[in-house]
Amino acid sequence: MKTKRPKVVKFGKPKRDLSAPLVLGGAVALGIGAAFLWSVIETDSAALATEAEPITLMGHGTAEEAAAAEATSDLFNSDPEQPYLQLCEDSRRFNCVVDGDTLWLNGKKIRVADIDTPEVSSPQCDYEYDLGMRATYRFRDLLNEGPFSVEGIGDRDTDRFGRQLRVITRKGQSIGDMLVSEGLARTWTGRREPWC
Repeated sequence: MKTKRPKVVKFGKPKRDLSAPLVLGGAVALGIGAAFLWSVIETDSAALATEAEPITLMGHGTAEEAAAAEATSDLFNSDPEQPYLQLCEDSRRFNCVVDGDTLWLNGKKIRVADIDTPEVSSPQCDYEYDLGMRATYRFRDLLNEGPFSVEGIGDRDTDRFGRQLRVITRKGQSIGDMLVSEGLARTWTGRREPWC
């Protein structure tokens, strides 16, 4: 039977060949640098594409309705068409719906001030997420049904996150109230309440 030789322990610092770790470290650094440069190029080209990419427009209502909307909102122009709003899908947010009570309109982030809808980004339970997604899709559909007005409310212009606090109406009726009547939102009482 062969016996194993005991492992010899040497004291002091052994001489190391540092060429392999340096080459590997250099390759990693080059890879990280290339990835960073590529992300900057992608971001710049995405920004250029956003500026050059036309917004899909959908005609809504009459010229008189568009003029009435323009008179009550700083977000409309005299064109009777408004952007067709999709769900926000990436970091380029200009005209899109975030969730049931938040949207981007002409590059401005707006929080619907008269309602509260379930969270979809940080829900506390499956029920909250499911109801929040239903509210999000319904909010998008309601906005795309025709011209709407975006109006200030009270003395507060923005919330603590910098979102503009606004009420969105169509022909004098709050779109937020429409969501409340369908069971997809609550009237805002000044504080969040749990959905779970």
